[in-house]
Amino acid sequence: MIVEHLSLVDFRNYATAELTLHRGPNVLVGRNGQGKTNLAEAIVFLATLGSHRVSSDAPMVRDGHEAAIVRARLAHGARKVLIEVQINRQGSNKARINGAPGRTADLPRYAHVVLFAPEDLQIVRGDPSSRRRFADQLLIQRTPRMSAVLADYDRVLRQRTALLKSARARGIKAEALSTLDVWDDKLIALGSEIIDARSRLAADLQPGVADAYAAIAGEDHDPRLHWAQSIRGGDPEEGDDAEDAAGSGTTAELFRAALSAKRPAELERGLTLVGPHRDDLVLRVRDLPVKGYASHGECWSIALALRLASAELLRAESPAGDPVLILDDVFAELDAERRRRLAGITAGYEQVLVTAAVEEDIPEVLHRHVVRISAGTITDEREAVPAAPDLDDAEAHDG
Repeated sequence: MIVEHLSLVDFRNYATAELTLHRGPNVLVGRNGQGKTNLAEAIVFLATLGSHRVSSDAPMVRDGHEAAIVRARLAHGARKVLIEVQINRQGSNKARINGAPGRTADLPRYAHVVLFAPEDLQIVRGDPSSRRRFADQLLIQRTPRMSAVLADYDRVLRQRTALLKSARARGIKAEALSTLDVWDDKLIALGSEIIDARSRLAADLQPGVADAYAAIAGEDHDPRLHWAQSIRGGDPEEGDDAEDAAGSGTTAELFRAALSAKRPAELERGLTLVGPHRDDLVLRVRDLPVKGYASHGECWSIALALRLASAELLRAESPAGDPVLILDDVFAELDAERRRRLAGITAGYEQVLVTAAVEEDIPEVLHRHVVRISAGTITDEREAVPAAPDLDDAEAHDG
């Protein structure tokens, strides 16, 4: 897949922006805070329906405006597709596909992107929510319908938790709370689908992570990943990373049994204590947990390996060709050897987008079509003319 052209309206610091991209490597160069990452974020949103920087959509809408527009012309071989999303500060977003109204959940069917960013280190070192977000965004790209499943699960989780809090406040006992059973059924149906999809994803990523880690680190540290699941008796959110700690049976059966066992504690605390929202993707190298034991270099190697394995998985499964690789300010974070290795691996993809504050950080193999970004103004070196007008509030957001 190729992103041929990107158009923005009221997105982050851009009142308007037009960016033409080419097959192969594309380099966006500019000082920090000029808007490079905002361009990368817009492309990523089309593929994942989320941002790698913020958990809600509102910060992506320019100050003083109620909605932003992201529009991209994509090439899938000889086929061209124009996709567009209106990101609303409040309310549901809207999509258009080839000019006709469509579902936002369908956008990842057309846009296939893998992002490498400094924030990736949080996948390794951060709390479990960082790893769940990584997995779920990849799930959406792999199976776009999972976007609706995840959204429905979050809605049911909020409503069930609200009921638990209300029951706690009113002193209602478990046996008098029959409505909780209805929410349990919904939580189990949606949550089991998410748990099973995540488990398949981890298994499918495992070979690619091992290969990519060896390629990036130059060593075989036997990287492994597995899900620590609350339905199996552990509670990763509270530091218990038990793997397959309890019971056998289908995911739904284990989920129901765990909810039953936890109901007194849930009523006491007013929280839903079981489900995929409390699970964690446990990463290991040298048979030790990465978090807390791995060196800085090992952490970066596993983070990059996760992204490279994701790209290879999408590449193998997609009839649209390679995903677009976006390397957002990542070379500044790496030592010279990891820069060289990462550049060599990624250069072979159909399209690569690299952002950097310092042009010299970019390895030569990726240093091709150069676009310069300054205060939200885009200048293509091949055209030597601005591709977008000066903006009145170009420093409204970092980028």
